[in-house]
Amino acid sequence: MSCPIDHSAPGGEAIVLDPLVGDLVGESTRLREAGPLARVVLPGGVPCWAVTRHAEARALLTDARLVKDIEVWGAWQRGEIPMDWPLIGLANPGRSMLTVDGEEHRRLRTLVAQALTARRVERLRAGIEALTTGLLDRLAERPAGETVDLKAEFAYPLPMNVVGELMGVDAADHPRMKALFDKFFSTQTPPEEVPQMMADLGALFAGIVAGKKERPGDDLTSALLEASEGGDRLTTEEITNTLQLMVAAGHETTISLIVNAVVALETHPEQRERVLKGEVPWENAIEETLRWSTPTSHVLIRFAREDIQVGDRVLPKGEALIVSHGAIGRDELQHGETAGDFDVTRTPNRHIAFGHGPHVCPGAALSRLEASVALPALYARFPGLRLAVPREELRNRPVVTQNDLFDLPVVLA
Repeated sequence: MSCPIDHSAPGGEAIVLDPLVGDLVGESTRLREAGPLARVVLPGGVPCWAVTRHAEARALLTDARLVKDIEVWGAWQRGEIPMDWPLIGLANPGRSMLTVDGEEHRRLRTLVAQALTARRVERLRAGIEALTTGLLDRLAERPAGETVDLKAEFAYPLPMNVVGELMGVDAADHPRMKALFDKFFSTQTPPEEVPQMMADLGALFAGIVAGKKERPGDDLTSALLEASEGGDRLTTEEITNTLQLMVAAGHETTISLIVNAVVALETHPEQRERVLKGEVPWENAIEETLRWSTPTSHVLIRFAREDIQVGDRVLPKGEALIVSHGAIGRDELQHGETAGDFDVTRTPNRHIAFGHGPHVCPGAALSRLEASVALPALYARFPGLRLAVPREELRNRPVVTQNDLFDLPVVLA
């Protein structure tokens, strides 16, 4: 599958995003240098634009002319985006709070947002602490000096179990879910497998919703179903897509946050020591990780209802835009000349790693809570933890939307 690329369009030569994510930092630097509005090519040959600077991103993310409705996208209208495009599920994931704007967005988002207020999220702390302790107990049983994949054994199961319990997903579904989400996010999923993968994901979550209709529980999916019956008019499709969105975003971002924080601390030992000694609070380390090694590298995808001026360029009507958080997080115009440095003493740290505006991530408080429990507990149990391989040997997953690794081999001590 390929789409034609017009390199003669205004804005200079397009930056082709590496589907294997071999050098996210270097690519993000090139995007900033080409910005604040840069022409890019997504994996699969799909051209679009990227906002790469903090101030311009904040402005665009509150601009009503930039919408989520894929029908606005000229390339979609012209039939240039085939259904076997590997990223089709991210560009057109079905009707949910992610894909609508205005009053419809508020209607779909309200119930989820009410369930994820900072106060309500705090009530989940005891359960998160118990899950964390259990995972660390299992790690402590491993032979001393043995290499452990911290992502698979700790960073993945913690948020997956948390969001699963929150949404009412049975743990027995987690392995199937992981396999399908791996294909969903990957740029390397063969085009011929994309339609079946999308159908399988839809069927999996539709089955979970159907089960909750029969046997409701104390979870957010059941609450959405109950609210719908009470007159909020959420359709079964909307509830199913919201469930899929919450599970996907609710574990992927937190996995990357935990993994990236460990990598950042282990490659900056002097700052690691300041955090472990209590000289700098863990909150600082978490917020600096969110800025410097943001879990979400690019957010797909918004569309211009009309021409929008961005700096000295124009985002043309009908064109698509991605938000390049990997570039934005190290914007020196926002964070100063040391924006490229990991610095846990940085204050204030006003990043937009969880987005901005109406579509800001509703699960931000939950992700922060999980990291604030998991990371101190991990280092309290294993203060001598170290990477088992040099930083340059850690491998990025082929996912253009997530700043994520295949694995995180460490030695626990």
